[in-house]
Amino acid sequence: MKIIMIYDQIQSGAGIKDDHMLPLGATKDTVGPAVMMEPYLKKTDGRIIASLYCGDGFFEVDPDEVSRKLCAMVNKLKPDVVMCGPALNYLGYGKMAARVADDVIKTTGIPALAAMSKENEETIAAYKDKIHIVVTPKKGGTGLNEALEGMCVLAKAMVEKSGEAEAAARYCF
Repeated sequence: MKIIMIYDQIQSGAGIKDDHMLPLGATKDTVGPAVMMEPYLKKTDGRIIASLYCGDGFFEVDPDEVSRKLCAMVNKLKPDVVMCGPALNYLGYGKMAARVADDVIKTTGIPALAAMSKENEETIAAYKDKIHIVVTPKKGGTGLNEALEGMCVLAKAMVEKSGEAEAAARYCF
C-alpha cells in the first residue's frame, strides 16, 4: 500500500510552531509521525512514498490554490491512500488536514483520511460526515500509538474496500 502523508510545518520537521508561512515542500524521506508509524505500516503492508507539507498559515492565505497544488501532486504520484495528519490539537493544521483530505477524494478519487484531536471541534463538525477523521490525543496526551495504528488500519481498509465501516467505527469521530 503506497501512502502519501500531508503535514504542516511542525509535523514535517521542516519548521517550528512559528513558521506558519512555510511554502509547499515535499520529501521522499519518512518524516514526522510516520517514523513512529513504522510498526503499524509493516503490519498493514504500507510504505510512505512521499510527505507533502506547508505551513498552516501558508495554507490559510489561499486554501483553494494550496489544496489544488497538493491534489495535483497526489494525482501525479498515484498513491493508494493519503493520510492528512495527525494534526493533534493544532487548529490550523486540523482545518488544512480535513480540507485537503476532502479535496483529494473529490478531485483524484484516491482515498484519504484526516486525523486530529477533539479540540478541533469546529473542523470535526464540518467534515465528519464527509471524510473519515481518526481520533488522536492532543499534543503530549496519551494514546498516540493507538491513533497511528488506527490510521494505518483504516487506510488499509479503505484501499482494500473491506472492513472500512468497522475500522471507522472503531477509530473515528
